[in-house]
Amino acid sequence: MRSLLTSLLLALILVGCSSPKTSYYKMSSAPIPTMSEADGKIRLMVGPVSVPERMDRPQLVVQSSGNEVQIYEYQRWAGSLKGDIARVVSASLARDLGTPNVWSFSDSTSTNFDYQILLDVQNIESSLDSGVVVDVLWTIKPASDKNKALVKNANPNSDTAPKSQTIMGRSLVSEATSGPGLDALVAAQSKAFARVGGEITQLMRR
Repeated sequence: MRSLLTSLLLALILVGCSSPKTSYYKMSSAPIPTMSEADGKIRLMVGPVSVPERMDRPQLVVQSSGNEVQIYEYQRWAGSLKGDIARVVSASLARDLGTPNVWSFSDSTSTNFDYQILLDVQNIESSLDSGVVVDVLWTIKPASDKNKALVKNANPNSDTAPKSQTIMGRSLVSEATSGPGLDALVAAQSKAFARVGGEITQLMRR
Protein backbone atom coordinates (compact mmCIF):
# COMPACT_ATOMS: atom_id res chain seq x y z
CA MET A 1 0.00 0.00 0.00
CA ARG A 2 2.82 2.37 0.93
CA SER A 3 4.62 1.63 -2.33
CA LEU A 4 1.45 2.37 -4.28
CA LEU A 5 1.03 5.75 -2.57
CA THR A 6 4.68 6.51 -3.21
CA SER A 7 4.29 5.69 -6.89
CA LEU A 8 1.21 7.90 -7.18
CA LEU A 9 3.00 10.76 -5.47
CA LEU A 10 5.98 10.44 -7.79
CA ALA A 11 3.66 10.37 -10.80
CA LEU A 12 1.95 13.57 -9.65
CA ILE A 13 5.31 15.26 -9.13
CA LEU A 14 6.46 14.24 -12.61
CA VAL A 15 3.23 15.54 -14.16
CA GLY A 16 3.65 18.84 -12.33
CA CYS A 17 7.26 19.17 -13.43
CA SER A 18 6.41 18.45 -17.06
CA SER A 19 3.71 21.16 -17.33
CA PRO A 20 4.84 23.95 -19.69
CA LYS A 21 5.61 27.31 -18.14
CA THR A 22 3.20 30.10 -19.10
CA SER A 23 4.79 33.20 -20.66
CA TYR A 24 3.09 36.60 -20.61
CA TYR A 25 3.35 39.33 -23.24
CA LYS A 26 2.38 42.96 -23.57
CA MET A 27 2.61 45.48 -26.39
CA SER A 28 5.10 48.29 -25.95
CA SER A 29 4.99 51.96 -26.88
CA ALA A 30 7.57 54.71 -27.23
CA PRO A 31 8.02 56.85 -24.09
CA ILE A 32 5.81 59.91 -23.72
CA PRO A 33 7.88 63.09 -23.20
CA THR A 34 7.48 64.88 -19.88
CA MET A 35 4.83 67.60 -20.16
CA SER A 36 4.69 70.18 -17.38
CA GLU A 37 1.53 71.94 -18.53
CA ALA A 38 -1.73 70.05 -18.93
CA ASP A 39 -4.33 72.80 -18.49
CA GLY A 40 -6.05 73.97 -21.63
CA LYS A 41 -4.85 71.03 -23.72
CA ILE A 42 -7.14 68.66 -25.55
CA ARG A 43 -8.51 65.73 -23.52
CA LEU A 44 -8.98 62.38 -25.25
CA MET A 45 -10.54 59.14 -24.08
CA VAL A 46 -9.54 56.09 -26.14
CA GLY A 47 -12.05 53.25 -26.26
CA PRO A 48 -14.00 51.14 -25.97
CA VAL A 49 -11.99 48.83 -28.21
CA SER A 50 -13.62 45.92 -30.00
CA VAL A 51 -11.71 43.00 -31.56
CA PRO A 52 -12.84 39.93 -33.53
CA GLU A 53 -14.28 37.21 -31.31
CA ARG A 54 -11.60 34.68 -32.24
CA MET A 55 -8.93 37.03 -30.86
CA ASP A 56 -10.78 38.18 -27.76
CA ARG A 57 -9.10 35.66 -25.47
CA PRO A 58 -6.15 35.55 -23.03
CA GLN A 59 -3.99 33.49 -25.40
CA LEU A 60 -1.95 34.82 -28.32
CA VAL A 61 -3.51 33.96 -31.70
CA VAL A 62 -1.22 33.56 -34.71
CA GLN A 63 -1.95 32.70 -38.33
CA SER A 64 0.09 29.57 -39.01
CA SER A 65 -0.64 28.84 -42.68
CA GLY A 66 -3.38 29.60 -45.17
CA ASN A 67 -6.67 29.83 -43.31
CA GLU A 68 -5.38 28.06 -40.20
CA VAL A 69 -4.79 29.88 -36.93
CA GLN A 70 -2.88 28.66 -33.90
CA ILE A 71 -3.85 29.48 -30.32
CA TYR A 72 -0.84 29.48 -28.00
CA GLU A 73 -2.20 28.09 -24.74
CA TYR A 74 0.91 28.93 -22.70
CA GLN A 75 1.71 32.29 -24.31
CA ARG A 76 -0.78 34.84 -22.99
CA TRP A 77 -1.42 38.54 -22.71
CA ALA A 78 -0.29 40.01 -19.40
CA GLY A 79 -3.44 42.12 -19.42
CA SER A 80 -5.74 41.89 -22.43
CA LEU A 81 -5.46 42.45 -26.16
CA LYS A 82 -8.08 45.23 -26.01
CA GLY A 83 -6.30 46.92 -23.15
CA ASP A 84 -2.93 46.81 -24.91
CA ILE A 85 -4.37 48.27 -28.11
CA ALA A 86 -5.98 51.15 -26.19
CA ARG A 87 -2.77 51.81 -24.25
CA VAL A 88 -0.54 51.88 -27.36
CA VAL A 89 -2.92 54.12 -29.33
CA SER A 90 -3.29 56.42 -26.28
CA ALA A 91 0.47 56.77 -25.95
CA SER A 92 0.81 57.54 -29.66
CA LEU A 93 -1.86 60.26 -29.49
CA ALA A 94 -0.39 61.80 -26.33
CA ARG A 95 3.09 61.92 -27.82
CA ASP A 96 2.15 63.19 -31.28
CA LEU A 97 -0.42 65.75 -30.11
CA GLY A 98 1.72 66.96 -27.24
CA THR A 99 -0.94 66.46 -24.59
CA PRO A 100 -0.82 64.36 -21.41
CA ASN A 101 -4.61 64.31 -21.22
CA VAL A 102 -5.13 60.96 -22.96
CA TRP A 103 -6.44 57.90 -21.18
CA SER A 104 -7.96 54.50 -21.85
CA PHE A 105 -11.69 53.96 -21.44
CA SER A 106 -11.11 50.67 -19.59
CA ASP A 107 -8.44 52.04 -17.22
CA SER A 108 -10.08 55.24 -16.00
CA THR A 109 -13.33 56.39 -14.43
CA SER A 110 -12.94 59.91 -15.81
CA THR A 111 -15.66 61.02 -18.22
CA ASN A 112 -14.53 64.65 -18.56
CA PHE A 113 -13.12 64.52 -22.10
CA ASP A 114 -13.25 66.63 -25.25
CA TYR A 115 -13.16 63.78 -27.76
CA GLN A 116 -13.64 60.02 -27.57
CA ILE A 117 -11.71 57.72 -29.93
CA LEU A 118 -13.65 54.52 -30.62
CA LEU A 119 -11.62 51.64 -32.09
CA ASP A 120 -13.27 48.78 -33.97
CA VAL A 121 -10.53 46.30 -34.94
CA GLN A 122 -11.75 44.41 -37.98
CA ASN A 123 -8.80 42.06 -38.26
CA ILE A 124 -5.30 41.33 -37.00
CA GLU A 125 -3.30 39.03 -39.24
CA SER A 126 -0.23 37.93 -37.31
CA SER A 127 2.25 35.59 -38.95
CA LEU A 128 5.64 34.52 -37.62
CA ASP A 129 6.87 34.44 -41.22
CA SER A 130 5.47 37.63 -42.73
CA GLY A 131 4.66 40.01 -39.87
CA VAL A 132 1.47 41.82 -38.94
CA VAL A 133 -1.43 43.47 -40.78
CA VAL A 134 -4.05 45.35 -38.75
CA ASP A 135 -7.33 46.72 -40.08
CA VAL A 136 -9.01 49.24 -37.78
CA LEU A 137 -12.16 51.32 -38.12
CA TRP A 138 -12.04 54.34 -35.83
CA THR A 139 -14.35 57.15 -34.85
CA ILE A 140 -13.51 60.55 -33.36
CA LYS A 141 -16.58 61.55 -31.40
CA PRO A 142 -16.82 65.00 -29.78
CA ALA A 143 -18.26 65.29 -26.28
CA SER A 144 -21.76 66.68 -26.26
CA ASP A 145 -20.63 70.18 -25.25
CA LYS A 146 -17.91 70.23 -27.90
CA ASN A 147 -20.03 69.46 -30.94
CA LYS A 148 -19.26 72.79 -32.57
CA ALA A 149 -15.52 72.58 -31.94
CA LEU A 150 -14.72 69.78 -34.38
CA VAL A 151 -15.91 70.03 -37.99
CA LYS A 152 -13.76 67.95 -40.31
CA ASN A 153 -14.00 66.14 -43.60
CA ALA A 154 -15.58 62.72 -43.27
CA ASN A 155 -13.13 61.56 -45.97
CA PRO A 156 -9.62 62.88 -45.24
CA ASN A 157 -8.57 62.29 -48.87
CA SER A 158 -11.27 64.50 -50.35
CA ASP A 159 -11.51 68.30 -50.19
CA THR A 160 -15.16 68.20 -51.16
CA ALA A 161 -16.38 65.58 -48.70
CA PRO A 162 -19.41 66.56 -46.62
CA LYS A 163 -18.72 68.07 -43.22
CA SER A 164 -19.51 66.05 -40.13
CA GLN A 165 -19.29 66.58 -36.38
CA THR A 166 -18.16 62.98 -35.92
CA ILE A 167 -15.20 61.74 -37.96
CA MET A 168 -14.92 58.15 -39.13
CA GLY A 169 -11.83 56.67 -40.71
CA ARG A 170 -10.03 53.44 -41.42
CA SER A 171 -6.41 52.40 -41.02
CA LEU A 172 -4.86 49.42 -42.80
CA VAL A 173 -1.32 49.04 -41.52
CA SER A 174 1.33 46.38 -42.14
CA GLU A 175 4.47 45.91 -40.09
CA ALA A 176 7.24 43.39 -40.69
CA THR A 177 8.84 41.50 -37.82
CA SER A 178 12.46 42.26 -36.94
CA GLY A 179 13.28 38.66 -36.07
CA PRO A 180 11.86 35.22 -35.30
CA GLY A 181 9.53 34.26 -32.47
CA LEU A 182 6.59 35.70 -30.58
CA ASP A 183 8.57 38.55 -29.00
CA ALA A 184 9.27 40.01 -32.43
CA LEU A 185 5.66 39.44 -33.47
CA VAL A 186 4.25 41.33 -30.46
CA ALA A 187 6.76 44.12 -31.12
CA ALA A 188 5.46 44.37 -34.69
CA GLN A 189 1.89 44.52 -33.39
CA SER A 190 2.94 47.36 -31.08
CA LYS A 191 4.41 49.34 -33.98
CA ALA A 192 1.35 48.72 -36.14
CA PHE A 193 -1.12 50.08 -33.56
CA ALA A 194 1.18 53.02 -32.83
CA ARG A 195 0.93 53.86 -36.54
CA VAL A 196 -2.86 53.67 -36.29
CA GLY A 197 -2.62 56.28 -33.54
CA GLY A 198 -0.40 58.35 -35.82
CA GLU A 199 -2.98 58.30 -38.62
CA ILE A 200 -5.69 59.45 -36.19
CA THR A 201 -3.36 62.25 -35.05
CA GLN A 202 -2.83 63.45 -38.63
CA LEU A 203 -6.58 63.85 -39.12
CA MET A 204 -7.09 65.62 -35.80
CA ARG A 205 -4.44 68.18 -36.74
CA ARG A 206 -6.23 69.19 -39.93
